[in-house]
Amino acid sequence: MTPQSKATLYGLGAVLAWSTVATAFKISLAHLSPAQLLLYACAASLLALLSILAVQHRLGELLPGLRLYWRRSLLLGAVNPFFYYLVLFQAYALLPAQEAQAINYTWALTMTLLSVPLLGQQLRRRDLAAALVCYVGVLVIGTRGEVLTLSFSNMTGMLFALGSTLLWASYWIFNTRDTREPVLGLTLNFMLALPLILLWCALTGELTAVPWQGLAGAAYVGAIEMGYTFVLWLTAMKLTKSTARIANLIFLSPIISLWLIHIFIGEPILASTLVGLGLILGGLLLQKLPNKRGA
Repeated sequence: MTPQSKATLYGLGAVLAWSTVATAFKISLAHLSPAQLLLYACAASLLALLSILAVQHRLGELLPGLRLYWRRSLLLGAVNPFFYYLVLFQAYALLPAQEAQAINYTWALTMTLLSVPLLGQQLRRRDLAAALVCYVGVLVIGTRGEVLTLSFSNMTGMLFALGSTLLWASYWIFNTRDTREPVLGLTLNFMLALPLILLWCALTGELTAVPWQGLAGAAYVGAIEMGYTFVLWLTAMKLTKSTARIANLIFLSPIISLWLIHIFIGEPILASTLVGLGLILGGLLLQKLPNKRGA
């Protein structure tokens, strides 16, 4: 098998795994609060990342990395997983899974907009057009098609969903200056975020007994969403000769995710979700089109 074929398989594996997480979020939140899901999922993810380092015979790098990068790890860990997933899980608790996951896909556009004040980059006209198309899609989803009345089905949930894209985009922008090896860096982030999450749960009275179904869901979310799939995706990006070809696989994820949401959660897929998601994906594709000069 060629390296490109392996890259495609790894990329597809990551996309298929990510496609299940919206369903897993919603099922888990039927048994856990957002903070409890974050606590147990973070613990499961940390175990998954430690197992990856163990297989790579790199556990010995943890203590030197912690001494050298503890400030950076604490800051990035506070953003992801702590604040990002706390806000994202709250969005899923308030919104239907189909709406929360569709809005969450605007994070790539949010990152482009944030790169202007944070990195000093310039926006193209195409970026502004893409932003308009994407956020019209968010409007369609948030109002369930009642765009002219601006009657939002759940404004609080939508704000949490949009807030999660802001946090996720900020995390990746901060990450551009991170010189740590990715798997080690993510492990350190989760290691220092876990005490913060535990303290939050203690202060908010969330340290209570939880059902096994919730723990099972959290273990799946932690291992798949936050752990092993990240390494699958990194491996695909290292093996490929075309980053764009692998990156474009991510557009399969929301379509597969909607099907799984319908099958396993029983949500009827609304026409407004399909139209809104189509606009969001269309805006993201518009943003990714090459410049005429580059072509």
